[in-house]
Amino acid sequence: MIEEILPQLYKIEIPLPNNPLKALNSYLIKGQDRFLIIDTGMDREECKQEMFTALKKLGVDLKRTDFFITHVHADHLGLISALATDSSTVYFNEQEPSIVAAERFEKRWLGISETHRTHGFPEAEAEKAMQNHPGRKYGLKNHVDFHILKEDDIVEIADYSFRCIETPGHSPGHMCLYEPTKKILVSGDHILSKITPNITVWPEMDNSLKHYLASLEKIYPLDVNLVLPGHRNIWNNHRKRIAELQEHHKNRLNEILSVLEEGGKTTWEIAPYISWDINYSSWELFPPAQKMFAFGETLAHLIYLEGNKTIQSTTKEQRIVFSLD
Repeated sequence: MIEEILPQLYKIEIPLPNNPLKALNSYLIKGQDRFLIIDTGMDREECKQEMFTALKKLGVDLKRTDFFITHVHADHLGLISALATDSSTVYFNEQEPSIVAAERFEKRWLGISETHRTHGFPEAEAEKAMQNHPGRKYGLKNHVDFHILKEDDIVEIADYSFRCIETPGHSPGHMCLYEPTKKILVSGDHILSKITPNITVWPEMDNSLKHYLASLEKIYPLDVNLVLPGHRNIWNNHRKRIAELQEHHKNRLNEILSVLEEGGKTTWEIAPYISWDINYSSWELFPPAQKMFAFGETLAHLIYLEGNKTIQSTTKEQRIVFSLD
């Protein structure tokens, strides 16, 4: 589906089959001599077909097209190797190229698996989750030479001049774009209108929830009339949504503290008692990949609480246990 948002700025809805996110919002800006695509979809046939159909309708020449990727997740980055040409510039943040580097890929996943095991994730369940994880199945397959952008760098296309804003939390190098004249915020997955971005643990980030909450505070003062998110609908009140997201994480932290009042538990033992917005009646029915996302978010909140010295952790029988005292 194609929608013209503003002159020369279009939203292309890329389907994400069998995924709770449903679709990715890819944005296209038409310049006089160049095109810019913001985020791409996964490296899977359904995404590819929709993207190429839309680009044909919009008269896009990929040989004159550059790309800006908000962050490393497969639904934003995966399709880039099918779209970028030798004459394309692919803009990306400084922290995340190493995450998709082929020489580190399997070693990194093994490290993640070990982290999950030490926090109680059953090995058989973890193996299923890893095999079905969209980051492994539909992520970047080929090497890409990224053009690195940093805080306050400028991306210009047509009548738009975007300033880069580093917003780590949802991922280690997540980056938003802000157009101060037109008061547009391209938010990626940093803020979404109706769903809460997944905040999980990363080997590259010590306290992802702490970074995320700081990044929310960072963009709060911006003068914004239009938010262009990575998923679902476009809206215009980013401050109201930031307040809602802050409240959401406060409530989640309190849920975890309530669970720990019963005694020390591993992350795996805590996760089923958290309120998850997913259409399954019990934790046992969650698909393995969704259990992994919920587990990672629980652990991120536990690390935040431990960092604040609200809880503590100990190791018992090779498993990390969190407790109030």
